[in-house]
Amino acid sequence: MADLKLQGKKIAFIATDMVEEVELTKPWEAVEQAGGKPELVSIETGEIQAFNHFDKSNTYKVDKDFSSARVGDYDALVIPGGVGNPDTMRMDDDAVEFVRSFFEAGKPVAVICHGPWMLVEADVVRGRKVTSWPSLETDIRNAGGNWVDEEVVVDQGLVTSRNPDDLPAFCKKLVEEFCEGVHLGQREKTTASA
Repeated sequence: MADLKLQGKKIAFIATDMVEEVELTKPWEAVEQAGGKPELVSIETGEIQAFNHFDKSNTYKVDKDFSSARVGDYDALVIPGGVGNPDTMRMDDDAVEFVRSFFEAGKPVAVICHGPWMLVEADVVRGRKVTSWPSLETDIRNAGGNWVDEEVVVDQGLVTSRNPDDLPAFCKKLVEEFCEGVHLGQREKTTASA
């Protein structure tokens, strides 16, 4: 029998077209296996087109759009990568505010690969230790973050990883952090940087 550590917890996954499929599906499976309920939130309803690097893959049904999703309905947030995914979402004010609100509430957030672009746009990396796909290093440093090249990094409820090779460690750590719930240190870091 699975260890249902996330029983009763609802987890928001935010993504749009060009999401890196495995960075969506593997954390989704980890949440489900731990008893959590994942929901896909995107810019608009319908379906999103996932990619396997540069090749189209499967499509995924969106549960809610950002204008109807409420941070209070979720216990944690996952932001997968894929170059086009966060680059498109960071241009959407509702998406950026959705991300920022998780930090203001002190709720745990897990972000991988190019996903930290959303953190930069939401202005929540200042003073935090973060990793990502290597090309985001300058963006994170310019936004006040402490970028490091490590498999998985945890900073007050924020879990970050570099790429799909890090998914086993990333998924394990996100389940742990999501189990812990609200991190007051995350809320304090966010309000201090505002």
